[in-house]
Amino acid sequence: MNESASRIGAVVRKELTEFRRNRFIIVTTAIVPLVFLISPTASILAIKATASSAVLTRRVDTSLFFPLLIPVVVPTILSAFSVIGEREQGTLEPVLTTPVSTVELLAGKAAAIFLPAVSVAYLIFGIFVAIVRFGATAAVGTAAWNAPQLPAEVIFIPLLAGWSIWVGLAISARASDTRVAQQLSLLGSLPPLALIALLSFNVITPSLGLAAVFAAVLLVIDCAACFVVAQLFNGERLITGHKATGLAR
Repeated sequence: MNESASRIGAVVRKELTEFRRNRFIIVTTAIVPLVFLISPTASILAIKATASSAVLTRRVDTSLFFPLLIPVVVPTILSAFSVIGEREQGTLEPVLTTPVSTVELLAGKAAAIFLPAVSVAYLIFGIFVAIVRFGATAAVGTAAWNAPQLPAEVIFIPLLAGWSIWVGLAISARASDTRVAQQLSLLGSLPPLALIALLSFNVITPSLGLAAVFAAVLLVIDCAACFVVAQLFNGERLITGHKATGLAR
C-alpha cells in the first residue's frame, strides 16, 4: 500500500510539474475561472435594492450556478493535455515503461487534475460569496447567503470535478487531437451539470433527499471510474494514437 501511494504521488508531482511548464494550461486555467467570477459578480452587484423578489431570486440562482462551471471546464482542459499532450511531447512512452500500474497512473493523473481544479473552484466560489455578502445590497446579500444552492455547491464542486476528470481521461485515451478531446470532454461532462441546473433553477423541485441521492450516485461513479477508464488504456494506442483516429474525426 505504501509503495502504491508512493508511485501515485510520483505521478502527481510529475503531472503538476508538466502543467506548470505549459503556458497555455496556466493562462487558460487562470482566465476561465476569472470569467466565471466577473460575469455573475457584475450581474448580482447590479441588482438594485428596489428589485422585485422574482428578479432577485432569478439573478441569485443564475449567479450561484456559474461557479459550478469551473469544476467542469477546467478539468476538461487539463485531462485532454494529460494524455495527448504527453504523446505529442514524446514523454508518454517512458511513463508507460515505468513500474506503475495503469490504475496507479490514472489515479495519479486524476489527482493532479483534481487538486488545482477543485482548489480554484473553491477559491473563486469563496471570493464570489464574500463579494456578494459584503459588497451587494443587504437584500441581495441575505438572499444569496440563505440560498439552498450555497451549501449544495460545497458538496457538488468536487463531485462534478471527478466526473469531468474521468470523462476527460477516457476521451483523451482514445482521441488524437487535444482540441477535439477537450470539446468531447466538455460535452461528456454536461449531463450531471444539466441535472444540477434543473435543480438550481427549480425546473425540478429541489429537496435535501434528492440532492443527497444525486450526490451519492456521483460519488459512487467517481470512485468506480478509475477501474472503468483503465480498461480503455492500451499502450500501443496511447503511444501511436493510430486506433484513436476514428473518435477524433
